[in-house]
Amino acid sequence: MEFSGGWDCAARLVGGRWVERRPRRPEVAVQLRREVRLMPWLAARLPLPVPVPEVVGEDPLVVRHLLVPGEPEERLDAVHGRALGRFLRCLHECPVADAIARGVPADAAADRARMVARFRAEVVPMLAVDLQRAGLALLDSVLEFPADVLVHGDLGPEHVLADGSGLTGVIDFGDVGIGDPAVDLSWALHGTSTVFADGLAAEYGVTSSQRERALVWHRLGPWHEVTHGADIGDADMVRSGLAGVLDRLGRARVEP
Repeated sequence: MEFSGGWDCAARLVGGRWVERRPRRPEVAVQLRREVRLMPWLAARLPLPVPVPEVVGEDPLVVRHLLVPGEPEERLDAVHGRALGRFLRCLHECPVADAIARGVPADAAADRARMVARFRAEVVPMLAVDLQRAGLALLDSVLEFPADVLVHGDLGPEHVLADGSGLTGVIDFGDVGIGDPAVDLSWALHGTSTVFADGLAAEYGVTSSQRERALVWHRLGPWHEVTHGADIGDADMVRSGLAGVLDRLGRARVEP
């Protein structure tokens, strides 16, 4: 059984219990090998199941992990929020030096600068002139944000799994890195129900600064869809991402 989607890897279910993943592009092989080194260490520190991959083939590279149970849940409530808040608090408390020793990229500032430079060059020119100023202000602001904890880096509704008993796991650690904790709070606080967000914020201990930064990261989310669509030649993805950029940017406040 093949899983649909996945920007970086092709994945399939084997034997009803194993997920096998293959990189879609050569550079993703580095990411997969990093997960193989990192995830056994990380899984022991987290209160919810996560994928723990192992290499099962070298040419081409294939990794596999036990299927994390559950499905994405559309009706997330306060109990789900508190569970994800505990998960994120534990993740963000993991020792950064130990994560870097296991291959997590250490130069977060340089990675962020490259991201901002690409968005400036490729996405901002797609915006109407009256929104370009807001877009540039958004990009400038993230350059000043902290980058001092281990983050999932791509936490969204498709990566948080649940069943009737509650949350069952968190998946897709391909973008794990050293970053701003507000990155992982962006969807959870600004793309979910109030009861879920309030439960998460209370359990995690979200500060006003983290909440404000999370909103900025939430507004930047669709920018990644635009550039990824350009990378793979998917015009529909570019249009979808740009629609998201305009929707979220249109609600942004621009200083006079």
